[in-house]
Amino acid sequence: MRRDLGRWGLATALTATLVAGIGAPVAASAVPTAASAAPVATGHHRHLQAALDDLHRLGMTGVQALARTDGVTTRARAGVGDLDRGTPVPLGGYFRMGSNTKTFVSVVALQLVGEGKLSLDDTVDRWLPGVVAGNGNDGKAITVRQLLQHTSGISNYTNDLPGLNSYDGFLAHRFEHHEPADLVALAMKHEPGFAPGTSWDYSNTNFILAGMIIEAVTGRPWDTEVRARILRPLGLRDTSSPGDRPFLPSPHAKAYQQWEPGGPLTDTTTWNVSAAGAAGNLVTTPADLARFWQALERGHLLKPRQMAQLHDTVLAETFQDYIPGARYGLGIMFIPNRCGGYWSHGGDVPGMSTANGVSEDGSRVVVVSRSTQLAGDEAAIAVERRTLRLVDDVICAPA
Repeated sequence: MRRDLGRWGLATALTATLVAGIGAPVAASAVPTAASAAPVATGHHRHLQAALDDLHRLGMTGVQALARTDGVTTRARAGVGDLDRGTPVPLGGYFRMGSNTKTFVSVVALQLVGEGKLSLDDTVDRWLPGVVAGNGNDGKAITVRQLLQHTSGISNYTNDLPGLNSYDGFLAHRFEHHEPADLVALAMKHEPGFAPGTSWDYSNTNFILAGMIIEAVTGRPWDTEVRARILRPLGLRDTSSPGDRPFLPSPHAKAYQQWEPGGPLTDTTTWNVSAAGAAGNLVTTPADLARFWQALERGHLLKPRQMAQLHDTVLAETFQDYIPGARYGLGIMFIPNRCGGYWSHGGDVPGMSTANGVSEDGSRVVVVSRSTQLAGDEAAIAVERRTLRLVDDVICAPA
């Protein structure tokens, strides 16, 4: 997870798969030649494959993507799913969606608003008395809306989470269980970055609190509500919350993290994702995640009033150097591009990242899963820029 972008994130997801043991570090230069999907004689596929090949050349050990343009679905892959074995990236393989989870959580919260069980203007303290307190933090002054929109000012707990700074630290902490209240307590050690509602900055703590509020309102864990309200109605059978299980279902690509610029890649596939909770623990596949985004933007999950609330955006102030013009709604981001713009939310954790985009009418969607995290701004920014161009090309492709 690159902290300079403040993400758990906009582009990735920490993976977890139990193997006989975490693999030894592998030199970044040892990435094998891309293993591409079987060729398909369509322009859409050629463009998608070329983009994934570019991402592989930029250092991604493996990458897969699904694009759907006006009913035409294209899948592609490049690189390998396992550096030691040289096996190809599984098409349609499982991955951790990371902070894509935030959009699912926000949808559940807005459904509860539409049912009259929750208000966006409710304070945190109404549902979680005394949880946000100390060092200038005040749950009586922060609303549910401000949590979902990252305008609360609350510190990002992942800045203090053990195991995210080095491979040795990762190995030492990868199986630890984390309670949501304990994650929030990490953030409460710090003063807020700004007064509620006066600025914008991305903080995973906001969505840990949102998950806790969903449980306070419904009496059931947030992921149980996600399953009942989103996964089952949409038939997303390959999307789940793993709890403490440090595994990904098969098939999947392994995750590889580079901890220092120019350093070796290390296998970070095995991880207890309770460290992410409602901020980013869901597992999915490209097909499931694409179906979710299309259903959301076609109005299948929220009433019109709640859709308007979801899309009511503010400037994503601390992301402007990264994505100029980006705006953030309630658990969703609007990214302007050459044909207008699209809705998105990625996920970003050590070893794996996810990027996506869906057109405003839901007719076009793309999901990209990358199984490498590179250290250093230059390498990471090159990957992000090529990925953003890929998403733009899908959203803006001629009919």
